Amino acid sequence: HTDRRLNTPEVRRSRRLVISSIATVENYEYGFFWYLYQDGNVQFEIKLTGILSLGALQPGEKSTYGALIAPQLYAPNHQHFFNMRLDLDLDGTANTAYQVDVVADALGPKNPFENAFSAQARLLKTEIQARSNMNLETARTWKFVNPAVRNAVGEPVGYRFIPGDNCFPFASKDAWWRKRAGFVDHHVWITPYREEERHAAGNYPNQSRGGDGLPRWTGADRSIDNADLVLWYTFGHTHLARPEDYPVMPAAYIGFMLKPNGFFTENPGNDVPPSMTHSEHGAA
Repeated sequence: HTDRRLNTPEVRRSRRLVISSIATVENYEYGFFWYLYQDGNVQFEIKLTGILSLGALQPGEKSTYGALIAPQLYAPNHQHFFNMRLDLDLDGTANTAYQVDVVADALGPKNPFENAFSAQARLLKTEIQARSNMNLETARTWKFVNPAVRNAVGEPVGYRFIPGDNCFPFASKDAWWRKRAGFVDHHVWITPYREEERHAAGNYPNQSRGGDGLPRWTGADRSIDNADLVLWYTFGHTHLARPEDYPVMPAAYIGFMLKPNGFFTENPGNDVPPSMTHSEHGAA
């Protein structure tokens, strides 16, 4: 787009502040990256890389449960799961959560072109009600608002939580790791803030007999309506290895985005100076 008065392009480059750290866990490296954008977006990304855990095969043999990535070497199918604890305080500590699903309108006279759809927000009042999973069929997202603070159009100020690439666990719920990591049962959990509730699998997951952390806390079904909220997000990566992952893997990316939704009066990026024009670059 251009400013017709000055005949100059109205372009603003996206800039972000990056805050990162890297953790080495056995044969893997996990990079944790926070991206803070000038338009109010907050993005989190995990970059998974490292060295494959390998097994040996007889000449000509293949495995049903992994991929041949070099002669007589296979890498087993596996998954990585993470859980983020997000203490939300949107313009104050008393917030309210909604699950937002996009639904197509019924066919009929009110939908003559058969392409109408709307976003339907469902108020989440208790912890059990808030347990939920991603749903691509309804473009499901979650919105968090402060009902006591209104924006320029009279709506509560808010942010929308948008999940990125994710997966479901393939292991049975009776598998030991799933008993100890019960947080993988749902992508989204919402709890009232408690200082002592800091780890999704509980304080001692390796000693757990199962059921600790989020499954136990949310089993109390506490109120989350107009409260100091904590959003817990479970996200994972299903790794079906390739020869290209050997000997050192390229990074895989998973994460999420928090986007302002009625939090600002207009695009905060409008205050950023426009990018230089072609003439300022010295181009003809």
